[in-house]
Amino acid sequence: MQARRAARELAFILFSQFAKKIPNYSKADLEDIILKSVRVLAGSAEDDLRAALDSLLQIKDRVETYEADHETNLSRPIGTANLPVPLTSDLSGRLDEMSDIAEKALAALEIAEFAALDTKNEVQDYAAAIVELFQKHHAQIDDTIQKYANNWNLERLVKMDRDILRIAVTELLYLKEAPMKVVVDEALELAKKYSTDDSSAFINGILAKVVVDNGLDNV
Repeated sequence: MQARRAARELAFILFSQFAKKIPNYSKADLEDIILKSVRVLAGSAEDDLRAALDSLLQIKDRVETYEADHETNLSRPIGTANLPVPLTSDLSGRLDEMSDIAEKALAALEIAEFAALDTKNEVQDYAAAIVELFQKHHAQIDDTIQKYANNWNLERLVKMDRDILRIAVTELLYLKEAPMKVVVDEALELAKKYSTDDSSAFINGILAKVVVDNGLDNV
């Protein structure tokens, strides 16, 4: 995952804490919340990977039991090894590979968490910059979103859609470090990952208007 994509995901987590009143986080507050968010993300991913690994081991056990109980092997001479049953031998090998991958991913997550917690890096800086700029310009940013949301009241938008739009508009109008297309594409990816099936088209429509009306399509 690229640093700024990771930063947007962290910003998305931070924005999820915003209610109607936008808190005025200090730089130190943001750094502390970001570190806690990294811990939550890493912990969640670790739990998912452990569950996947457990499932893989259960499947492998069932495959091996199926092979031993298959009629091909029930009639084999006592003391001889199981004869491979079509598909199960290959499937068992693939499950071994997947188990190895899951174990390596767990180790990588631990390394990534230590790296994130021990050093100040681009991911933390970019996430904090998005949040700080939104705090400073949140009224203008929300007015911009409301302007192009047609008949939707900003407060009645799906919160995840509103947060994704807030991040993207902050980047487009105030941060201005990433190319317009990258910001829009990343917003759509966040929508596909975290929001509803219709969110991508809705978010794309609003951001397209923001881009055109602010002359960002020529940048």
